[in-house]
Amino acid sequence: MPAAIRIVLVDTSHPGNLGASARAMRNMGLDSLVLVRPLAPPDAESFARAAGGAELLRGARVESSVEAAVGDCGLVLGTSARARAANFRVLDARAAAAEIVAAVAARPAAVLFGGERNGLSNDDLARCHALIRIPADPGYESLNLAQAVQIVCYEIRLAMGGAPAAPPAEPPASVQEMAALDAHVDAVLARVGFLHDGNALQLAPRIRRLLARAVPDAGEVRILRGLLAAIERRIPPGADAP
Repeated sequence: MPAAIRIVLVDTSHPGNLGASARAMRNMGLDSLVLVRPLAPPDAESFARAAGGAELLRGARVESSVEAAVGDCGLVLGTSARARAANFRVLDARAAAAEIVAAVAARPAAVLFGGERNGLSNDDLARCHALIRIPADPGYESLNLAQAVQIVCYEIRLAMGGAPAAPPAEPPASVQEMAALDAHVDAVLARVGFLHDGNALQLAPRIRRLLARAVPDAGEVRILRGLLAAIERRIPPGADAP
């Protein structure tokens, strides 16, 4: 199970935090680390701060995009220290850990941690099913990256101590399957005139978040895409909305 739980560090700027995060993971028995667009690769300070997690850091996968890092995952959670717009489901670390451990019975799961200065961008959050917020003093809520990784990994370790979850009848849809569903929804809604130049930038992301909150399984995605295909067949040729 630990290998199916992926810690993804996005746009990190301080190499030392790579090592400290790897150490936190090693302490809690997790061993799947992915680095997305690190500003600097692991260096001597990184490995010094990794201590017993040096091999984990050495084996970290490096990707150029969040989509490449989590494309095969069924559950993706993003960490955030800031209040985000409505329509995101928000979990504390303990509730998030329980969902992660249950989810990996079917597909890998990932937790995204953003860069030290700005956290995760809205684009990087677009494929997250929910956000994780760690309660802290309102006067100073910002945690060091490695501290946040440590807290989430600790809660995951506690959650793994329970009885293993029974695998669901159908695995949750992967990020790639959800991306294909989102594109299909956008295309059909544009053809019937529901999405157009005046509202697409506002409505399309909200529709994606609505679908992500539902966490559909792979079979449900096939049903939705079949429904969309049936709608497409009912649109008369040449009747597409402008």
